[in-house]
Amino acid sequence: QGQLVESGGGLVQPGGSLRLSCAASGFTLQHYAIGWFRQAPGKEREGVSCISSSLNVRTYYSESMKGRFTISRDNAKNTVYLQMNSLRPEDTAVYYCASGPFCYCSGVVCYQEDDFTPPQENYEYDYWGQGTQVTVSS
Repeated sequence: QGQLVESGGGLVQPGGSLRLSCAASGFTLQHYAIGWFRQAPGKEREGVSCISSSLNVRTYYSESMKGRFTISRDNAKNTVYLQMNSLRPEDTAVYYCASGPFCYCSGVVCYQEDDFTPPQENYEYDYWGQGTQVTVSS
């Protein structure tokens, strides 16, 4: 049974940085796309970023995260990272990672500069982590 575990969240001041990790166990992460999502209290889930499988690595971001967040993978550690810079109070949320066969944008496989969005169907991502809290506050 596969499992994803997020870590690296915490409290950071506006303008600060955090690096989140998504570690996989029970399956080889490089064969899957890994998406990062977030959800703040009282708000809908948002897409943050996604990295495709290692067969042909491509990355996708939500428009508001472009230039501030960077997704990467370390296949040797079976881990995907989300480097978050220039953090803002509105980035406060629980951040989740999820695995799937592809990165999906608006319900279809992402392509080129597509805006990364939350999933529209259950089949898009199968394993989900438990989430890690990120709080941006002074």
